[in-house]
Amino acid sequence: MSRTLNRAIGRHLLACCIGLCFAVSSAYGLAGDAQAFRELLEMSLKEKKGLTFYVNGQTIAGAVTRFIGEDAVEVKNREFGRIVIRLDRIDAVAAN
Repeated sequence: MSRTLNRAIGRHLLACCIGLCFAVSSAYGLAGDAQAFRELLEMSLKEKKGLTFYVNGQTIAGAVTRFIGEDAVEVKNREFGRIVIRLDRIDAVAAN
């Protein structure tokens, strides 16, 4: 297999694993998803590190630039200078 295909498969597998972890966590009430998201978002803002957001079947990569109230976050990446993501729409977040 090509390296690009391996990366794509790896990313999709990672997304599925993260989604499964959050689903199991929610089902058993082990941890608050909102708190886990918030910790990663704050880390990205503070350390200028990129994240991968999984939103309604779409993948958005970028670094958090600021919080917009309690219900949204602003992200930027190489392609777009400003992306606003509603927190209630995020399915999973992965640290790069």
